Amino acid sequence: MPAYRDAGVLRWLVAYALSVLGDGVFFLALGWAAQRVAGPAETGVVMAVGSVPRAVLMLGGGVVADRFGPRKVVIGADAARCVLILGVAAALGTAAPGLWPLVAVALAFGVVDALFLPAVGALPARIAPPEELARIAGLRALALRLGGAAAAPVAGYALVLGGPAAAFAAAGLLFAASVPLLLTLRVRPLPAAPAGEAAGGHPTGAGRELREGLRYVRGHRLIGPLVLSGALSEFGLNGPLNVGLVLLAAERGWGAAGLGWLVGAFGLGAGAGALLLAVTGRLPRPGLVHVATLVAAGAALGCVALAPSPGLAVAACGLGGLAGGVCGGLAYALIQTSAAPAYLGRVTAATSLTGLGLAPLCYPLVGAAIGAWGSAPVFLACGAFSCLGAVVCLAAPAVRRAELPRARGPRPGVGTGPLPDPPPAPAP
Repeated sequence: MPAYRDAGVLRWLVAYALSVLGDGVFFLALGWAAQRVAGPAETGVVMAVGSVPRAVLMLGGGVVADRFGPRKVVIGADAARCVLILGVAAALGTAAPGLWPLVAVALAFGVVDALFLPAVGALPARIAPPEELARIAGLRALALRLGGAAAAPVAGYALVLGGPAAAFAAAGLLFAASVPLLLTLRVRPLPAAPAGEAAGGHPTGAGRELREGLRYVRGHRLIGPLVLSGALSEFGLNGPLNVGLVLLAAERGWGAAGLGWLVGAFGLGAGAGALLLAVTGRLPRPGLVHVATLVAAGAALGCVALAPSPGLAVAACGLGGLAGGVCGGLAYALIQTSAAPAYLGRVTAATSLTGLGLAPLCYPLVGAAIGAWGSAPVFLACGAFSCLGAVVCLAAPAVRRAELPRARGPRPGVGTGPLPDPPPAPAP
């Protein structure tokens, strides 16, 4: 059964999209509330402070997901976010917000995010077979794009109706709506570890579990190079895309409309790449395709700054988004299908940390570099830096030879009936 027809996968997907939408509405409401009581600098602090606990605690969140199961952690995180944000909405309905309460809310939200992100990324492998994970990666990326795009109009409408209190209430209700969907999910039991594969287990102490997870990622012949490659590409691509495009549009005189076309083209291309994976389910030689699309994304990034006209820059952004969408989806699917089930939370935390926790640290560096040398050399340098990830992958035989699992015939439908007992562990 394809993932887009699996009731369990669709419930997870809708719950994930609601959470993404709630995230976006929350951050817009937080920024709007902060700018009403503080200046631009303080507003920036409120918006950024939540990323600190998220980055610091992300790996610990992976330990929690592996110890208690990703489904329980995701349900608990969304329920906690619902209670937190609805409490903020009720407080704003009775009194004007202060700066420090908003900082405290952002910090608390960041802590919960550090638990939510590793668990929600590890959950698909527990509700779908390995051969469907590439398709799920495409569906997940589409949900992320659609949820992010819908956040601005939803938050704007709520702000017009009732100010920050209404916007916070809308975010809390979105988190609340995801919880019943997650409660109906049935997760598959962890299979026995293959001979010679680490079984994970629960050694005494969270610190030891964390160290074992990091050793597992570092020592895995496929996952280690892919995580390192992802870190390099995130550092190379995130800054130009999130900061550089704004400065490039201003430098070339393309204005806000030009910036909108650039960002929209990249998002449309990334959505097309995700849709390709969602429809096909797998691509031949995914390891080599991942390398090729990573190089294409870096090259397209350089071409954006070299384009002599806005139209060509928009086309380059679209191609870069397409390549990046396929590249990221394949990396996610290869990592999820290769990781030992007992380590999925910690592996997902390691992959999420680079893009969501550490990559934003390069934003000030990219901005300062563009201010000193202009957009073109910085975009070219960042595109070349992201291609170092392709070099890492090419140097790893496991990545070059990597394949995604093929369908093995009919299986018991997830969420449609009881699952069979897992096979006994092989004799030593």
